[in-house]
Amino acid sequence: MNYIVLITVALAGIALGMYFARRGKGDLISEQAEQKAENKKKILEFVQEHEKIQNNNVEKLVGVSNATAERYLDELEKEGKLTQHGVIGPDVFYTLK
Repeated sequence: MNYIVLITVALAGIALGMYFARRGKGDLISEQAEQKAENKKKILEFVQEHEKIQNNNVEKLVGVSNATAERYLDELEKEGKLTQHGVIGPDVFYTLK
């Protein structure tokens, strides 16, 4: 009898834990999406003011890693908002399309 109660309590705890974990992830994902959109907006504003932007500018402007800066620039290029000039290396820069 005691085992049945323990198993029931354990299963209820697991179910509640999974429920709250999923609920928290949704909030985190929406916060990340908002931050990403805000960062992209900052990048576009920078390009409007300075006519071009490089990966290092993005890293400093929004405080992200090199890989994240590349990802932002790539996404903005695929969205048709930026044009890449150059292929690889420190001479690559982006302008408004």
